[in-house]
Amino acid sequence: MQKWTRWQDWVTFAAGAYAALSPIWTDTDNTATWTMVVLGVVTAAVSLWALAKPEDRISEYGLLLLGLLFIASPWGMGFNDLDAMALTAWIVGAVTLVAGLLALPEIDRHLHRAPIPH
Repeated sequence: MQKWTRWQDWVTFAAGAYAALSPIWTDTDNTATWTMVVLGVVTAAVSLWALAKPEDRISEYGLLLLGLLFIASPWGMGFNDLDAMALTAWIVGAVTLVAGLLALPEIDRHLHRAPIPH
């Protein structure tokens, strides 16, 4: 598997960057802003890790976890009453979760085709 080519990781990178920047144009409060910026930056960083090391499963599991955190964050951090920011978190979370799930079979196929070292 070549580096920097898996489309799923580019999608999660874009989703993370969008989440980190979304407080600029979305009505928000301090808690929602920090939650989205931190989760967005971490998601973008893990996506770059996944792009740089495409055979590494841990990064994809990290993206799955981040997707779940995005989905839960409006309730957990108490900004579910901010409709636009909560919707952004849920959509970014769903995109990250689905893209992470779609990347796992590619890693499995690559790992099973690799020659066994002697």
